[in-house]
Amino acid sequence: MEHPYQPHVVYVTLDRSRGDLDSNCAAELPAIKTLQRLDLHPHVTFFIGENGSGKSTLLEAIAVADGFNAEGGTRNFNFNSRDSHADLFKWVQLGRSPRGRRRSDGFFLRAESFYNVASEIEKLGLVSPTSPYGATSYHEQSHGESFIDLMTNRLRGDGLNLFDEPEAALSPQRQLAFLVAMHELVKRESQFVIATHSPIIMAYPNAWIYEFGANGIQRVEYKETEHYRVTQAFLNRPEQMLRQLLGECS
Repeated sequence: MEHPYQPHVVYVTLDRSRGDLDSNCAAELPAIKTLQRLDLHPHVTFFIGENGSGKSTLLEAIAVADGFNAEGGTRNFNFNSRDSHADLFKWVQLGRSPRGRRRSDGFFLRAESFYNVASEIEKLGLVSPTSPYGATSYHEQSHGESFIDLMTNRLRGDGLNLFDEPEAALSPQRQLAFLVAMHELVKRESQFVIATHSPIIMAYPNAWIYEFGANGIQRVEYKETEHYRVTQAFLNRPEQMLRQLLGECS
């Protein structure tokens, strides 16, 4: 399949010669320890894996290396509620396409710190009828409503968007709405890299899925993921699986 445009970031490499990290915890994760180069899909790339596998750590490092604030937001955001991010970004080198070297639209979303981003938007006076963030504060909307509003109103296209577990804010129905909004942005030449556990979100077609695990990072097909297989097995036989998990009811 030929892609109609170049991605903003073509690949990610780790250059360990650029100096020591303050903490080697991230570097010693199996998925990170074996990583040399990771090619990114021009449209959508998913990072999946168990908690602690390194997918969010690498996503954060890519974001910081590309000039985003570690807690989220656009490249123009510069605030710090808590300095807790790893310094893996020191090793990250981004293989940008010619169009990716231009500063364009983009957003780094971390579900755990989106509250802080919403507070910064208010602090900067960006809540108004003429603002791309809209006239209603994200704090006055539900988490899911504010996130979908961000997708449909703030993001314009032609940008790199890095999302860490967006499903944390979204019901299953909202996850379907997320897929629609993401597809519209892809058609406007946006690129997404998303760390997720959601079998709904990672079902987006023609995407690449990278699984982070004990053997490093492996490219997998959607129906090969544990997320798909476990969810399908449970929905097909919920009573049987619950009996196996919880034991026979007395």
